[in-house]
Amino acid sequence: MRTGGRRDGAFHWPTALTNVPADAKVMTEEVFGPVLVVEPFDTVHEAVVRANDTPYGLQAGVFTTALESALDIAEQLRVGAVMINDSSDFRIDAMPFGGPKRSGVGREGVRYPVEAPTEPKIVAVRRGA
Repeated sequence: MRTGGRRDGAFHWPTALTNVPADAKVMTEEVFGPVLVVEPFDTVHEAVVRANDTPYGLQAGVFTTALESALDIAEQLRVGAVMINDSSDFRIDAMPFGGPKRSGVGREGVRYPVEAPTEPKIVAVRRGA
């Protein structure tokens, strides 16, 4: 542990962890708290593969000055949202919220409750020869 890890009742201090074993709970389960695991990688590809190698995918963050690289990484990540140079608490009400895999089913947001009880249908008509 680098810093944090203290708990005061229901309050958990922000915590940064290093040298965490791959099978530790903080690496294999979703953490809903101020916890950050710092894991070094030799290549961006290796980092993306590791990030996608989880049953969860709610959000990811990419911090860089290279916007094109960040957008390329965002395209490769299998998550519901990618925050580039911002924290995961950024959200506009109209933005869909949710993730693939075990991070949820469907999306939350203004549009989605309206669509949920509907059944889309396509009707194709060919007239004449």
